[in-house]
Amino acid sequence: MISMPLIDGVKATLKADLDTTDLNNHLKAYIEQHIQKGVQAAMKDVMKQLVDDGLEEANVIINATVREHLKGIGAKLVYTGQAGGNYFANTGGGINYLCLPNDPEIGQQQSYDNSQLYGVEYEIHSRVKPHGWRTMGHLEVPCAVCHSRRKSSKIIIPGRQTCYSDWSAEYSGYLMSSHSGHNGRNEFICVDLNAEPFDNRSSNEDGALLYPIRTECGSLRCPPYTDNADVLCVVCTK
Repeated sequence: MISMPLIDGVKATLKADLDTTDLNNHLKAYIEQHIQKGVQAAMKDVMKQLVDDGLEEANVIINATVREHLKGIGAKLVYTGQAGGNYFANTGGGINYLCLPNDPEIGQQQSYDNSQLYGVEYEIHSRVKPHGWRTMGHLEVPCAVCHSRRKSSKIIIPGRQTCYSDWSAEYSGYLMSSHSGHNGRNEFICVDLNAEPFDNRSSNEDGALLYPIRTECGSLRCPPYTDNADVLCVVCTK
């Protein structure tokens, strides 16, 4: 039962029975909806802040852990870059792979013909790749140079994935080099088991190339080696 005035100056009031059930339900639903939206918005803000605080705290912990780990082993990153080397079809020139920094200091441009510095590409295709690796054909190769302040000796042991006693493993992987059918020769290098591409560009630009290699029994005694097998490797320091 609600009461309302008829018109100004009339003292009598109009009284009527009105069913406000639907109105109340709509009003209740409207209020609940907006309360829910408000609570959700507030909770989103709270959760975002908690996540941001959690990520920031996690990053602090991770950075501190990494720094402490590097400090513990006496290692320090010198620089990162892209692997480089001589063009695969050149018959002369340099033979070693290089780690080229990402912030080079550029020399003067010249007109003489002796181009020898190219990026290194993985030639890791579906039919030519070490066991367990993904295809990385024509992708460029990243690299890093590290300094170990407590270790003065480094060796690459081909044919093993673990170091001998008194030596510490820095990483293990597969022995790789240029293809045996190419004109130029390159050194053997140990490519990390968890190798990654320099970027996602795959355009087959050639340059210096990296292929997985395999064993050939004969002059290489089998056993202890196995014919046509991937060659493991490990980098050890002490």
